[in-house]
Amino acid sequence: MIKTFQTGGNKNLGYLIADDATERAVVIDPSYDPTAIAAFASANGYEVVYVFNTHDHHDHTNGNETFEAATGVRALKFGDLDAKTGLTVADGVTFPLGDATIRIIHTPGHTPESICLLIDGALFTGDTLFVGKVGGTDLEDGARTEYASLHEKLLILPGDTRVYPGHDVGVTQKSTIRHERDTNPFLLRPDVESFVELKVNWAEYKKEHGIE
Repeated sequence: MIKTFQTGGNKNLGYLIADDATERAVVIDPSYDPTAIAAFASANGYEVVYVFNTHDHHDHTNGNETFEAATGVRALKFGDLDAKTGLTVADGVTFPLGDATIRIIHTPGHTPESICLLIDGALFTGDTLFVGKVGGTDLEDGARTEYASLHEKLLILPGDTRVYPGHDVGVTQKSTIRHERDTNPFLLRPDVESFVELKVNWAEYKKEHGIE
């Protein structure tokens, strides 16, 4: 079960994902509306056992304290130790969620600590990958690191992997790896140099192609 929340801010999206068999749930980026997410979990009988932030920007972390006060669950970021499981949030680590699992994929670029979370064929991409766009970076090491994360970590996933981004800034709210691989102008670039070139000229490209 995946519930999407339009939390506010710059079209931020938060998520609650629950294992149907055990009704244990994980929340990703509660951000601007943690109270609504906590209330939804309580009303539907879901036990929130994890909260993850996809990265450490304020628009994704500002709801952490309120959510913890409501549920008792502390948000985890890249590098944090989860006291309940003894697991550290690191690349390739798998957290149990009832009959499902949560796989951490470290995707630096937008920020050094950015992560995506893969849960039963659904990929929560934070600000690494949007629908038709990618996360903002500098035009040097950040852009090159992001290019590597996209191609070496995300585009190798099965094409039917569903993509749930951290902001509702595309023509649709969610996508798939196959669709992004086939249509996302940044992912169609043949090399890192042309990827960076598109970032440099993105405003002009959007205007030419009618992209908001």
